[in-house]
Amino acid sequence: MPSDSDCISFKETGYFSSLICDYLDQKEKLEPFYERYPSLTSFKDQIKEKQASFSDKNRLVLVESLKKQYRKTTLTERTQNNIELLANRATFTVTTGHQLNLFTGPLYFLYKIISTINLAEKLGKTHSEYNFVPVYWMASEDHDFLEINYFTLHGKKIAWNKTEGLGNANGYVGEYNTEGLDEVFEVLKEELGGGKNADYLKQLFEKGYLAHTNLVDATRYIVNELFGSYGVVIVDGNNAALKALFVPVVEQELKLKTTFNEVAKTTKALIEQGYKAQVTPREINLFYGVKGFRERIVQVDKENYATINKEFKWTSQKEILAEVSKNPERFSPNALMRPIYQEVILPNLCYIGGGGELAYWLQLKSSFLSFNVPFPVILLRNSALLISNKQNKKLSKLSITPKELFMNLSELINYKVRQISDIPIDFRKQKKILETQFEILNALAEKTDKSFLGAVNAQKVKQIKGLVNLEKRLLKAQRLKLSDHVSRLTSIHNELFPQQSLQERKSNFSEFYLEYGVDLIPNLKNELNPLKQGYSFIFL
Repeated sequence: MPSDSDCISFKETGYFSSLICDYLDQKEKLEPFYERYPSLTSFKDQIKEKQASFSDKNRLVLVESLKKQYRKTTLTERTQNNIELLANRATFTVTTGHQLNLFTGPLYFLYKIISTINLAEKLGKTHSEYNFVPVYWMASEDHDFLEINYFTLHGKKIAWNKTEGLGNANGYVGEYNTEGLDEVFEVLKEELGGGKNADYLKQLFEKGYLAHTNLVDATRYIVNELFGSYGVVIVDGNNAALKALFVPVVEQELKLKTTFNEVAKTTKALIEQGYKAQVTPREINLFYGVKGFRERIVQVDKENYATINKEFKWTSQKEILAEVSKNPERFSPNALMRPIYQEVILPNLCYIGGGGELAYWLQLKSSFLSFNVPFPVILLRNSALLISNKQNKKLSKLSITPKELFMNLSELINYKVRQISDIPIDFRKQKKILETQFEILNALAEKTDKSFLGAVNAQKVKQIKGLVNLEKRLLKAQRLKLSDHVSRLTSIHNELFPQQSLQERKSNFSEFYLEYGVDLIPNLKNELNPLKQGYSFIFL
């Protein structure tokens, strides 16, 4: 596991909101917005609560649904055992979820699943009388194709330029056919080049996307190939049997607008504590979907319901509730109700997500209570900066610490130029002297003629500004003089922070698999500790 010197706090990175940083610091004012903070001991009570509320019937429906979903996939023995274990009342899940990004999308996709695997294993050692299964929830009912149709390799965006099924009302992405991905494959092959690791990645893409007819089956294949050996169970919530378990929640939402009422109150309370709302609830937080179609449901007036563009209509509450009972698979939760759907159909203890996800989970506790569903432990996923041996040597030669890399590039350059410059380019001392001198002049003006105060302050502003400009000019001159150093610093920073963003949000796992091959995921798994809340530096 990483030592303290191999990570920094999330707050120090500057990339995480005050809400998430305060949650990690367990600030008292956030305690009303969650049930239990993630620690190995807190899971004991979470287990008891979930065990008391989760029925054997739901377990059997879940297991049978998973077996059907996996019928076209070759299961590892460990995954197969985990699916069977879910029928046992002593078995619980640890879950993460993500969109069906092309070829897994950003690197942090791996961190999410590894965090889930590692926490399940830790819980198994601490609470050995129970079984813990890592789950990846496929966001197959999303409809924003343009968020998932690309990944970045070596700084190059590789995109699936599909024209069918775009827009806001064209069905679930999980059902999209894989037509056109053969063209993406040709681009990928060229970018990957040759070699054993490149050949594996080509095979993975080809068997995943070209041998399956829809996106959900392709994604299941790829995730199973990468993580099946760890027993990860992949769940597709777009399933009639599982949706049938959700019917009571859907009915309550339509009758009482529970999510809107409860989340609105929680959001108001969060705002009063100085935080921003991540998601705004709608009056009805459900979609209606059939093949090639998905639109949110609205209540038109006291009696009538419809999809937003009126393609489907129900003339009474009784009529739409009858449709829920008859075709539950057509009703889909939005971002605020998906967590509740997940907790209804899974014996889940913990959800692991990114900062944005946890921000909206913190809006949901009262909604869970109103639906009589236990609120899970919520845990921030692992984050890491991967640094190769070659890159680490470059950083050492430039005397840059990993922590310093989180500075804005321009600030980092100025900071390092000041450090290595043979002349002092820090005028803080001079500014302090000026401040002191003008305090004396202000005191004199006060005693003589207060009308001089304006002139004194104007002169102060002018001279401070002059010092600032002089400092900037000297710094610019030294940057030119040290241009080679600046160029090398810029280059390594751009490698590790592509597009001036976190590596994990831009780079694809394939870039690292090319270099490290089959050792990549085991090495990450060994280095990442789900309960050590810090941004890790992993030296590969």
